[in-house]
Amino acid sequence: MAFIVSARKYRPQKFSEVVGQEHITATLKNSIASGRIAHAFLYTGPRGVGKTTTARIMAKALNCENSTDNEPCGVCENCTLIRQNRFLDIIEIDAASNRGIDDVRSLRESVKFAPVKGKYKVFIIDEVHMLTKESFNAFLKTLEEPPSHTIFIFATTEIHKVPITIVSRCQRYDFRRIGLDVIKKQLSQIADAEKIAVDDRTLTLISRRADGGLRDAESFFDQVVAFCGTDINYDSVTKLLSVIGDELFFSVSDAVIFKNHNEGLKIINQIYENGWDFVEFFNGLIEHYRNILTVTITGKTDLIETADVFKEKYLSYKETYSTSDCLRILNYLSKAQNELRFSNDHKLKSEIVLSILIGFERSATITQLMDEVKGKHYEASPVKTVSSRPAETVVSTISAPRAERAEKRVQDEIQKSASEKPVASGNITEIDFIKSNWRNFTDIVMDEKKFTFGESLQYMEPVEFTGSKLTASVSDPDAFLIVDQNIEYLNKKASEFFDKRIAFYLTKVEATGVKEKPVVKNEEPVASRKVTEASDNPVLKKIIDKFDGREF
Repeated sequence: MAFIVSARKYRPQKFSEVVGQEHITATLKNSIASGRIAHAFLYTGPRGVGKTTTARIMAKALNCENSTDNEPCGVCENCTLIRQNRFLDIIEIDAASNRGIDDVRSLRESVKFAPVKGKYKVFIIDEVHMLTKESFNAFLKTLEEPPSHTIFIFATTEIHKVPITIVSRCQRYDFRRIGLDVIKKQLSQIADAEKIAVDDRTLTLISRRADGGLRDAESFFDQVVAFCGTDINYDSVTKLLSVIGDELFFSVSDAVIFKNHNEGLKIINQIYENGWDFVEFFNGLIEHYRNILTVTITGKTDLIETADVFKEKYLSYKETYSTSDCLRILNYLSKAQNELRFSNDHKLKSEIVLSILIGFERSATITQLMDEVKGKHYEASPVKTVSSRPAETVVSTISAPRAERAEKRVQDEIQKSASEKPVASGNITEIDFIKSNWRNFTDIVMDEKKFTFGESLQYMEPVEFTGSKLTASVSDPDAFLIVDQNIEYLNKKASEFFDKRIAFYLTKVEATGVKEKPVVKNEEPVASRKVTEASDNPVLKKIIDKFDGREF
């Protein structure tokens, strides 16, 4: 008997045998049970996920003479003829080779005739997006109001190329990408039926290579069996399918932990010698660190698609990688991957990227550094190894001298901020506290904004503080305008200085009882000064622009 590929030999013959598309098969079975059968169906989704298979099962179920639970029996005369491709009432057309308007006109003529033997005449048009624009237009009227005995089933991988006028006349069903575990289960059943020995790790490799397509996975499986025979091993599969094994990515993450630059160069050389694609390597490395990120966040491996043996390794990274470390590494790898696409020497670029990655130090938040200052110092502690070699005891990536420098730096910042900020004591009210420290606050502002509005604060006094609103009086009209223009800066600076949220509210008052405007010695009266227009004096204009000033 001639060899039949697994994709054809193990093609589903019932709705219950279609895997990964239960949301669609259940809907179709309910439609048949209730008699609410549309005149046109549109199946869309990735390649190799069961679109054409489901269309054939639907056509068989509609014409089956002894259906059970709305499933085709597979043994009646109609089911037998359909399985042998000799049933005249099911017409399967490839739109890629029958895409012209003449082909569509011929199809329109055949629609008019009643079914020969079955209950429905079913037209299955595969890759319907390949039809020309004229063909779609000629098909519109027939598709909208076909005879009651006619049903159209369209299948396409590129739904965006199908005109909206066609889509709106059909019931649309979106097929999903099939999960890794589902593909592994199907391949395992095929291996058992064919008496082929294969382990879970190898099945995972083949299934991941298929990228969500069961037909592709079955094709790869046949290819591997032809190479390895009845005993499939992991190393042979990696060579045949040119797939980078997970162990290589774990070697990278181990090298980052142990700061092993020599291992990084060996990994790049191994990729180069095996002829693997460096872009594909970085794709896998990003996915690898994504898996580590999920472990650091959730503490579980439920969101990881890999073999069970590798899930244990990912769990061991929970204590050696932090979430911030993973995010920083993922951000760097994403940028490096984009740069790699435009590099002339992928090997050299990859060596540089991996060397920088291995040199990454452990990241720490400000809160963690503050905890270190308070007494929870970094200690030299063993890091759990996740490689296959014997366990090693390594010092934490943050060395003792670095921790001491970080501690000293944070202590200096604390002392500096403590010396600048006032501290309330006793039962003093908030407004009295602000008034008592007002001079210190204005001195700081004057040091920073001496040439813009610092001098204007001499005419400003705090009056009342309620909630976060600080009412302040300004006795000089010119000073009032200047302070009002810089109110946002004052709000921010006062909130930092007094260590509480403060929003200024300014009021104008008479100069009586308020500090008088300072008089500069030998200064001429304002009325006697010669005023020069800024537009006529370029030097004055530059001064005003530089110091954010204004002319009076």
